[in-house]
Amino acid sequence: MEKKKIVVLTGAGISAESGLKTFRDSDGLWEGYAIEDVATPGAWYKNPQLVLEFYNYRRKNVLEAKPNAAHFGLAELEKNFDVHIITQNIDDLHERAGSSNVLHLHGEILKMRSVKNEHLIYPIKEDITLGDVAEDGAQLRPHIVWFEEPVPMIEKAIPVVRRADIFVVVGTSLVVYPAAGLVNYASHTIPKFIVDKRIPYTSSMQYLTTIEKPATEGVKELQSILLRGHL
Repeated sequence: MEKKKIVVLTGAGISAESGLKTFRDSDGLWEGYAIEDVATPGAWYKNPQLVLEFYNYRRKNVLEAKPNAAHFGLAELEKNFDVHIITQNIDDLHERAGSSNVLHLHGEILKMRSVKNEHLIYPIKEDITLGDVAEDGAQLRPHIVWFEEPVPMIEKAIPVVRRADIFVVVGTSLVVYPAAGLVNYASHTIPKFIVDKRIPYTSSMQYLTTIEKPATEGVKELQSILLRGHL
């Protein structure tokens, strides 16, 4: 018997319990930095050194962080379901928890790429510094989708959502587009779940179950519901 396909859209809330903060935690600041100073193309052209330092710091944070019960819970669902994770997060905690199918909408902090050729991508766990170049001779930058940049992986994510038998949202405020728009591609007839400590406003989602808890507690409840087969 073919496993049901669960598609899970995850956001910052799932990694927050591993100690990784987002700018939404602190009045629009990321560790004291304004978004426009460190996470836009304009910031890169204005002060690439500052941008590199900021992401080098974030990379260290990710390497020090550990997956939490929510990450492990979603990975465990693979025993009974065909699970696909679409994440807005740039960390690798889903992969470290054991999830097999992870699509990163906004890039990956443990990768870097050429500023001229977005397809020249390399792994990185150390710092990126000015003068580090790709094989095309161009400066290397974090493999991150900055604000004001297109989100190319959204085109791969849409058909994944369309094929879902069950659609789940964990730890995202559903305000960052185009990621938030993915909920509109889930079939109207399938079960949907939102797990978040503050359930975001969703006017158009039918067959919706909300679990208003932090990700670690909420995913545990989600597992219980799914495994009981109350669908």
